[in-house]
Amino acid sequence: MRIREATADDWPAIWPFFRTIVAAGETYTYPQDLDEAAGRGLWMQEPPGRTLVAVDEDGTVLGSAKMGPNHMGRGAHIANASFMVDPDSGRKGVGRALGEHVLRLARQDGYRAMQFNAVVETNTRAVALWKSLGFDIVGTLHEGFEHPEHGFVGLHIMYRLL
Repeated sequence: MRIREATADDWPAIWPFFRTIVAAGETYTYPQDLDEAAGRGLWMQEPPGRTLVAVDEDGTVLGSAKMGPNHMGRGAHIANASFMVDPDSGRKGVGRALGEHVLRLARQDGYRAMQFNAVVETNTRAVALWKSLGFDIVGTLHEGFEHPEHGFVGLHIMYRLL
């Protein structure tokens, strides 16, 4: 697996799993009926943000991440990131590889910390991954997310210094 900066040509490979994940309504606060143009606008970052893809040896996109400042101005030293792995590529270490790569890039880019604003508490695989990479849950917005199966569940705010 190789991780590289995404290009506009990668979007057609990202969109199918992006659409599937968002439409499931289990892990992102995006509208479930998000159209392709809006999805592209949310995911494909402009500098200082970055969008990355993890690809296999054949160039098939396995997953993607986006990162950039969590806030503007005097809060721009804290990074934020989001991750999506193609469900067909799950349990292959793609999420961990993207997470480790994003943390390295954030350090290189001069960020002092990384914050995730909305990790759905029922997304236990993501919560466990981020904890294993040094993130702490610094707060939970109780009933901050309406899960299609579990009803109102918490949104964790996760944070780590770099």
